[in-house]
Amino acid sequence: MLFNRYFRIKICFLKIFILSFCIFIASSQISVAFENGSNPDYVNKDIIKVIELLYNYEFNEAENLSSKVIAERPKDPAGYFYMAIVTWSRMAAGFWSPEVVRQYGERINRAISVARKKIQKGKADSFTYFYLGGALGFKGRFKLMQRKWLSSFFLASDAIDALKTSLKMDPGNRDVLFGLGIFDYYTARLSGVLKFLSYLLIHKGDKKEGLRKLHIAADEATYSSVEAKSLLLHIYLFLENESHRALLLAQELAERFKKDPRYKFLQGVTYIRLGMDSKYRLVVDFFYKKKSRGTLRKNGPKWEDRALYLEASYYLFHNQYHDARSKLETILSHTDIKEDPFMTAWPFLKIGMSYDLEGDREKALKYYNQILEMKNGAGAQFLAAKYIDKPIKRKDPFLGY
Repeated sequence: MLFNRYFRIKICFLKIFILSFCIFIASSQISVAFENGSNPDYVNKDIIKVIELLYNYEFNEAENLSSKVIAERPKDPAGYFYMAIVTWSRMAAGFWSPEVVRQYGERINRAISVARKKIQKGKADSFTYFYLGGALGFKGRFKLMQRKWLSSFFLASDAIDALKTSLKMDPGNRDVLFGLGIFDYYTARLSGVLKFLSYLLIHKGDKKEGLRKLHIAADEATYSSVEAKSLLLHIYLFLENESHRALLLAQELAERFKKDPRYKFLQGVTYIRLGMDSKYRLVVDFFYKKKSRGTLRKNGPKWEDRALYLEASYYLFHNQYHDARSKLETILSHTDIKEDPFMTAWPFLKIGMSYDLEGDREKALKYYNQILEMKNGAGAQFLAAKYIDKPIKRKDPFLGY
């Protein structure tokens, strides 16, 4: 009985996150929200600046500013949380040295410890619990990448409890709606026994309520507004098939964060989905021009790789599988699997997709299994597991992921 219960928990949790984790990790997402102080009129401009810096891949500057926040409020979890997010953002951008991974673990544990210490001393406010929930959630997501299912489950459960406490303490907190909206939406996508288990073990799902909370956060939250818009972009593009709504968000975010390639990439994917080929080509040209201007790896992402990856997505949607593989193999020819697992795992996944769509199941499974064998599958392992169970179909939205 105990084994069966553990197995059910594992399956439930995996299904809950198979979409949400891909949305956050695979897109190199950096969930940066939250701020301290129960006064709703108080805005920490340094935290706002940290958020902007992180979205624009200016990690050193974000780290220096987070250090300043810690120095000014050493007993508050805010600065420690953002210091951990700086490291997370570096990993999300492809910088995966053992030192960076170790540093992330130390920093996220420190944020959790500081938040809990403040709670134990009876000095916690709504945002103390919010930071605790955020830090627990990020730790859980990293455990999930390591396929440590049970640890991830309990961290997620604790994160939700902390977020609910935060909202009870301050019902007017718009930022906390971001985290709660995530769980409302994703657990609602389950069905049957999995839906029952998610209600019993984690959180009752309500897709409509989840979207409502996410839109409120996008429109009214002080610190999680951008991240809520980013999540809604992914939901409308990959889960709800509302590409026109996705396009508005992609255009807004791509224009605002010009040093971050992810939103420009998603803008290109949206053009593909809408059949706007001439505008898709303009996005590809934009990436190649970035490369020609001398954008170096040490200063940010390889813009040329994003162009190749976007072109591969286009070919997959248009049934040109050999051309898609050619673009993906070009990326793999110069990618370091240890330093940039993202640009290894996801090209593997798309090559597997291409063979599946051609009907060559044996070759497809070879690539999917390669991802599962990677020490860090960069989020691609969840879709790989999905397509191992059932082959991808033509026009699947995740061809553009």
